[in-house]
Amino acid sequence: MRLVWRSRLHRDLAAAVFAALLAVLSQIALPMPWGIPITLQTFAVALCGYVLGPALGPVAVGVYLALGAVGLPVFSGFAGGAASLLNVTGGFLWGFLPMALLCGLGSRRGKLPALLLGLCGLVVCHGWGVVQFALVQSLPLWTAFLTASAPYLVKDLVSLAAAYAAARAVVKALGKAKLGETL
Repeated sequence: MRLVWRSRLHRDLAAAVFAALLAVLSQIALPMPWGIPITLQTFAVALCGYVLGPALGPVAVGVYLALGAVGLPVFSGFAGGAASLLNVTGGFLWGFLPMALLCGLGSRRGKLPALLLGLCGLVVCHGWGVVQFALVQSLPLWTAFLTASAPYLVKDLVSLAAAYAAARAVVKALGKAKLGETL
């Protein structure tokens, strides 16, 4: 599943639309008692990678992070500012970049490689998130993993698979709309 954009304008607009989609899906949140809400961010990041590919997917995520870093309230809970990238959940935000890249690399291959590369991206994202959570909270890594990662793994695995399925439909629809060619 690979999409080649018909023009630079289509490509650039797609990156902007997916950055906006990530911002919107970040606001759909279920608060949890240990401080990290359940959101649709993982789904949106994987979708960015799977639809936009390894070059443009991380660009869309980078735009989202840059908008949040300068203070726009795009992060979960309408948070924004550089402090959001340095707080207990900031590592997960940084981890979105390699996750989008790996999902994008997977989009150029078959279903199994795409899901496996997406899983690798999820591991990297959670790894960065756990390390930053542990550092900010002064916790051992195992405790940080049990608090900040383990409760979300099943949801994130389902999100990854759902994003892959949705991406196939989106790429097909974009091809039919003549915004790009599917290869």
